[in-house]
Amino acid sequence: MVKCFIPHLVFGVLAVLGVSLVNAEDPYLYFTWTVTYGTRSILGVPQQVILINGQFPGPKLDVVTNNNIILNLMNKLDQPFLMTWNGIKQRKNSWQDGVLGTNCPIPPNSNYTYKFQAKDQIGSYTYFPSTLMHRAAGGFGALNIIHRSVIPIPYANPDGDFTLLLGDWFKTNHKTLQQSLESGKSMPFPDGVLINGQTQATFTGDQGKTYMFRISNVGLSTSLNFRIQGHKMKLVEVEGSHVIQNLYDSLDVHVGQSITILVTLDQPPKDYYIVASTRFTKTVLTATAVLHYANSNAPVSGPVPAAPANGFDWSMEQARTYRY
Repeated sequence: MVKCFIPHLVFGVLAVLGVSLVNAEDPYLYFTWTVTYGTRSILGVPQQVILINGQFPGPKLDVVTNNNIILNLMNKLDQPFLMTWNGIKQRKNSWQDGVLGTNCPIPPNSNYTYKFQAKDQIGSYTYFPSTLMHRAAGGFGALNIIHRSVIPIPYANPDGDFTLLLGDWFKTNHKTLQQSLESGKSMPFPDGVLINGQTQATFTGDQGKTYMFRISNVGLSTSLNFRIQGHKMKLVEVEGSHVIQNLYDSLDVHVGQSITILVTLDQPPKDYYIVASTRFTKTVLTATAVLHYANSNAPVSGPVPAAPANGFDWSMEQARTYRY
């Protein structure tokens, strides 16, 4: 009788511990966001933008695989507002997706609590407003899902992690853009390109170390080419899936797309251009940032590296090199 009891006891203890371990891996994260208007001079002209907790772009959400996100969003705009979580699978939870047809917009001076789980996902994602051209005014941000420590990844842990939100930008108010589209007109050509909501950002790293760059196109209408002067980029993830790790001089990032690369700072200690420029457009708009070596002894110099020619064909050929 004792011999039968002991295995059952051990099994029971292990089962309880197993449940505890599972629960430990699935913690709940709580956030409170307030969406408001604010005035910013993004391209040198004061304009109305959408802020989240006073920030443009919005707060970065760093979560771990299987985390449960509980986010109370308060809408202080004068229009209904709806947020979508781009790339989150929302398993058996589609009413949290934040698009018309699954959610009703949040009325002005009201709130809604989003509840979803980053179930079995890793990678770089974004969130953004999904109605009334609000995305043209901001309200977007990064949502990064970091792998659980017990799950191996197909590359060495990087020495640091940068998030880059690229996107075209319009000086025209989002309400005017909405009215223009409703009247049957096409989208105008953008006025500029931003990197993290700025026209000049800086990213600092140590020589000899390798950094992860999480890159997303949060713009409205324009594909962008991304490159770093003098540095190769190793592509490790596209849209939440690991890929065969090829090296690239530049990468096209299309609207709504997110990719993750590894870059080793293996060049002489100086500053280098980070570049995002429009693709498939007659007029090319360019934004630059700076990759700053911590021991840099010289500012950025030389011409800004150009994007590849033959836009459409080149971009299609590059996409065919992505292997999962």
